[in-house]
Parts: sequence; structure tokens; C-alpha cells
Amino acid sequence: MKHINLGSTGLQVPAVAVGCMRMNSLELAQAAAFVQTALELGMNFFDHADIYGGGKCEEIFAQAMADGKISRDKIILQSKCGIRAGQYDFSRQHILTSVDGILKRLRTDYLDVLLLHRPDALCEPEEVVEAFDALHAAGKVRHFGVSNHNSMQLQLLQKHVRQPLQVNQLQFGLGHAYLVAAGTHVNMNHPASPERDGGVLDYCRLHDITVQPWSPFQFRFDQGRGTFMGHKEWPELNAKLDELAVKYNADVTAIALAWVLRHPAKMQPVVGTMNVDRLRSCANATQVDLTREDWYALYLAAGNTLP
Repeated sequence: MKHINLGSTGLQVPAVAVGCMRMNSLELAQAAAFVQTALELGMNFFDHADIYGGGKCEEIFAQAMADGKISRDKIILQSKCGIRAGQYDFSRQHILTSVDGILKRLRTDYLDVLLLHRPDALCEPEEVVEAFDALHAAGKVRHFGVSNHNSMQLQLLQKHVRQPLQVNQLQFGLGHAYLVAAGTHVNMNHPASPERDGGVLDYCRLHDITVQPWSPFQFRFDQGRGTFMGHKEWPELNAKLDELAVKYNADVTAIALAWVLRHPAKMQPVVGTMNVDRLRSCANATQVDLTREDWYALYLAAGNTLP
């Protein structure tokens, strides 16, 4: 497993993170086997959120750790808070209460990383400052970041908080490539040219913020359409994935994830599979080094354009 730097922390993390959003779909024995497989693959970075399974995913993970007698210092734990039923909440009290709940469910004294989950329109940065300072001083959170924030939202928060924002989770993959589309159509009268995110990818690169692509195999996430691999609506992309799978002696999952990893931003994709074979394929992606020609061929096969 290859490793990258997480933001400016100096912390070396696996190039692929394990997302635990679906862990509540596993029985305890399955969860323990899954976590053990991840560790054997060198994938010791686990991403959680307090809303995943209503907290059940964190509880199952903690029990899997206990059943496997896995020590806390062997893993890197990241979780997220800020989403409530029907609203978002970055208030001081909600952040502090949420983190205490996360720590209790995960049976740990600290998180390596805490992310604020989706922007709160009523965010008061001064309250975030108080929460971050209290959590950091108490040793409950070592590093901080956000999820689904644009460049101006990042800049506003960073103006106030004392801890550097180290991570930004954003959807990115062959089925959702908007992070790079606008950059290839600068100053063009084309549907792909408008910036949907305020140039957030370049902002993160400029400020040493690690981008963590979520759902790298999905498309039309908001409509629940699933993955593009093997999907009838993506014939050209799947044909190219099949072709490159033969060329690189890897399966299509590894090729699709290798496309994300090939970007020079050194992103850390979060994969949400609970299938151990698919997890192995994701780990194998770090061994596939796509050529520039193959990267662009996949990009175009996915329906993206170049001027």
C-alpha cells in the first residue's frame, strides 16, 4: 500500500481510505473479518460519521476492533459531524456533544481527524473556533478538516480557526469529474466551463489540504443510481475499463480507482465497499500507474470533453 502525506500534518496515511458508511450491513463476525482484511492490505485509515447507521456503524467497528484484539495505535480514525435530521449544525455545543458521542461509540479517547460534514448555512466561525480549541486542548481531536466545502467556505473557516484545515471530502470519480472539468475549459463558451465549486481543487492544492474523493465509483449520487461499472448507460467507459484491465493485469475496479489516484493532487479516495474482494481490488489500484494517454482516454470515454 502506497502512502501520502495528510495535509500538512506530517502524518503518513494509506493512499486509499476505508469508508465505514455501510458497516451496519455486516454481522459482527463479518465486520471483524473485514477490518482484519483491511489491515492486512495496509489500509488502516478508517472514515466514519456520526450519521452512518445512526451511530451503529461506529459501534460495530469498535466491537470488530475488540473482537480482533486490534490496538488503537495500529489504526487512524476519522469521523464527521454536523448533520442533523433536516438541517446542518456547526454550533459549538453540537460539535462538542457529537464528538463525545463518536468517541463513546468508537471506544477511543481521541480522533486522529474530525471533519465538519457538509456546510452549515448558519455557521458562525467563532463557535467553530471554540469547539475546535476545546477538542484540541482536551486531546480529543488531533487534526481537523471539512467535507463538501468550496474554496470560499474553506477560506472563511480558516480565517478564524487556529488549527489548519487538513482535509476536504468531495465527490470525484469517472462518473462525477466536475472537479477537473472546468479547469480544462477555461474561458470557453461550453457547458463544462462554469466553475461549480469555486476552484476548490486548486485551492486545496495551494493550501496543502488533502482532497478525499468519496463515492469514486458512483454517478448521479443524489438519485441513487449506483456505480458506472457494468452499467448500461456507460458502454464506452466500460469498454475502455475492460481494455485497460487487460493491459494493466488488474480488474476494472482497480483501473477506475487508479484514475483518481493518477491525479497529481495526491488525493486519498474513500472507498465504501464492505466486500473483501472489492476491497482488495481497491488496494491493488495503488499499484496501477496509468499513462497520461490512458487517463485522458478514460476521461473522454466517460463522456467528458476537451476543447
